[in-house]
Amino acid sequence: MQEFKTDIEAADALKVKTEQLRKAIGKVIVGQDDVVNKLLIAILCNGHSLLVGVPGLAKTLLVKTISDVLDLSFKRIQFTPDLMPSDITGAEILNEERHFQFVKGPIFANIILADEINRTPPKTQAALLEAMQERNITAGGTLHKLPAPFFVLATQNPIEQEGTYPLPEAQLDRFMFQVTLDYPSFAEEVMIVRNTTGAYTSELSKVMTGEDILYFQDLVRRVPVPDNVLEYAVGLVQKTRPGSATAATIAKQYIAYGAGPRASQYLILGAKCNALLNGKYSPDIEDVRAMAMPVLRHRVLRNYKAEAEGVTQESLIKQLL
Repeated sequence: MQEFKTDIEAADALKVKTEQLRKAIGKVIVGQDDVVNKLLIAILCNGHSLLVGVPGLAKTLLVKTISDVLDLSFKRIQFTPDLMPSDITGAEILNEERHFQFVKGPIFANIILADEINRTPPKTQAALLEAMQERNITAGGTLHKLPAPFFVLATQNPIEQEGTYPLPEAQLDRFMFQVTLDYPSFAEEVMIVRNTTGAYTSELSKVMTGEDILYFQDLVRRVPVPDNVLEYAVGLVQKTRPGSATAATIAKQYIAYGAGPRASQYLILGAKCNALLNGKYSPDIEDVRAMAMPVLRHRVLRNYKAEAEGVTQESLIKQLL
């Protein structure tokens, strides 16, 4: 890990490193620049991300590529209806000496790809809750610390609802961002087909170590935030709560439950990191606005009226902004 004399010097180094990361990821992933940017911000803010997109948009490949350019351990868990909590966390077994021994599950890695997370029942989904929030798991009454850094990058298919279990609000709230992947443009799709149907395979080099990430996570926390930016973020979240005195009219009309305090925290953390990646040393209101959609999208619960009238979370957040 390189030593930096000042936080300004470290912030400049972070900007250079993330540009190198984007270039390396771009060798495999065509387009999706905004998605890549959001995932890098989540990682640097020590947050988890939920990727939502139709099949075939390289959600799994994107997460695998990010793990390839970061010098971190990676495990993929394919969520299925018969998956048990112990298949994720690990279990105690009786060894040859007739003593109970804990065998670690795939959750003990730096980056966890929770593939199609909504295909498993709530009992198994709940196995991730403690890991995502506390960064440890409890098995047989014993606490087991997870490696640091630790991220869950989950994928979800929005169109195939048969055999799926919607994620409970408590679990959705554990994700810093919900990032939506869209279809590529014509030019991007031509490039994807050209790259993936030939013999060429790109070699990916490691750009950032776990030690680097932990250092830059601390750096993001140290970024100063002006009071007006802090108040803007909290005010925006308060507007989503239909029962509060500061609720927006549209929230009272179309929102059943608004975002909690965790949304305010993630808006500010994301704004700090977004500022650093754009060469600024302190966030402004525009940085908060840039984080609003991925932070609030899964925290704003629409009421029946909104669903009946086809009002989406995205359109509600745009109007709140």
